[in-house]
Amino acid sequence: MLKPLAGYVLIEPAPKETKTASGIVLPDTADEKPQEGKVLACGDDLIEEGKTIKCPVKIGDKVVYKKWGGNEIKVEGKELLLIKFEDLMAIVTK
Repeated sequence: MLKPLAGYVLIEPAPKETKTASGIVLPDTADEKPQEGKVLACGDDLIEEGKTIKCPVKIGDKVVYKKWGGNEIKVEGKELLLIKFEDLMAIVTK
């Protein structure tokens, strides 16, 4: 597994929906990227302009992130995202 550098979080995106709630099958051309995923690893706290920014999440948290945030990478055949702390928007608490 990867260990993100300071200021980054490694996320496994949630699988993309192929059906709507009413059962309509979505075509591949309706390729909306998921904005939710599970935290797999956290980088160290970020020190920026003398201030320490702590990682806002922990491993196992489900999070919502910016639509175009992060960099896609492939690890052992899995599509993962490296996302900056600042691109995280919320922790899902359901």
